[in-house]
Amino acid sequence: MGAQKTTGVVEREPGSGIWWIRYTDAQGNRHWEKCGRRSDAITLLAKRKHEKLLRKKLPEALRGRAVTFGELAEKAKLFSEESHTPQHHHQFVIKLQIIGEHFNELPAEGITSEDIQAWLLEQGEEREWTPATRNRYRDAFSLVFRKAVENHVLTVNPATLVKAKPEHNERVRFLSVEEETKLLTVLSANWPEHIPAFLLSIHTGMRASEQFQLKWRDVSFERRMISLPKTKTGKARHIPLNAIALHAIEERKQAQDRFEAGQRSKGAVRSEFVYVFRDSGNPQHNYRRWFNEALAEAKIKDYSWHCNRHTFASRLVMAGVDLRTVAELMGHSSIQMTMRYAHLAPQHNRAAVDRLVPDSMVTNRPAKKGAKSALREYELVTKSVTNKIEQSESAAKCQYN
Repeated sequence: MGAQKTTGVVEREPGSGIWWIRYTDAQGNRHWEKCGRRSDAITLLAKRKHEKLLRKKLPEALRGRAVTFGELAEKAKLFSEESHTPQHHHQFVIKLQIIGEHFNELPAEGITSEDIQAWLLEQGEEREWTPATRNRYRDAFSLVFRKAVENHVLTVNPATLVKAKPEHNERVRFLSVEEETKLLTVLSANWPEHIPAFLLSIHTGMRASEQFQLKWRDVSFERRMISLPKTKTGKARHIPLNAIALHAIEERKQAQDRFEAGQRSKGAVRSEFVYVFRDSGNPQHNYRRWFNEALAEAKIKDYSWHCNRHTFASRLVMAGVDLRTVAELMGHSSIQMTMRYAHLAPQHNRAAVDRLVPDSMVTNRPAKKGAKSALREYELVTKSVTNKIEQSESAAKCQYN
């Protein structure tokens, strides 16, 4: 015998085990709300009906009309537009549109961490999200609620209780010299106008959003410097230009001059170029199309435009640049993000442990040693290091006394 039907509680997909409630609020607006189990749906429907009754009969008992998630999202968009890069803001708005399909009409105060987690799980399975994508949607939730808490609209941010998924992004894919040569050959034959964009990318490590929104006012040929007033982390960044990167920028300038001369010859009105990567329209956000085709023709697998940043950082580390400087050049918010490249400089680790060995032993070490000789050497090293530690501790005590 089936469960007794309850008006307003519906299993929209029979047999799915996922139940929804259908109700009308105090303003006469109809709502659908997903709940999960049938028992939870019955409980939530009773709660919504009680809230509706209070708003009609005892409005003074409430603080006012419940603020919806959609209203909070609109305020968060204003903050994002002011604080983030145009590309970052655009992506944030798109995420809120997808989130809003389910949450916009819901009272913000009633949304729990379980609601957010359940939605992320459902959408992640349906849309086949990677852990990184899932985490970015979690971050979008968190920003909306964080701004509401800061503005004293809410008291808690439920998204903070939703744990981020491990992204497993420690893999570093960078171009070898041979791959770069093959790729440049293909670009020269088919897309020569895009070579400056590629070279600037692997010689500055700029993010795609930074590079293709780059304005001429932020480029200094005299100082050989690009100054980004606002980056992904919200901070300004100054990027030095080596000879190849500087030449790539100069090539872009010459290309725009040629385009402008051609337009003048046709009687067109002279236009002032604002963006570095713009000749006759919007900034070149179509880089994936020609770059992916070039990669396929060059037979370079498992590589993307974003990997150009890995190429830049990896080559710096392999050239002996310290990780702190690499982090600054990459615009990383923390040194932990740069540590993924540490394994590319094993000579630094070897040099560090070699400091434990006395210089005399390094220079006079015999080519072959027996077990007794190796043990004797180990004892000498241990004794030497121990003496150094004791001397350091003794000197420190004298200094503080």
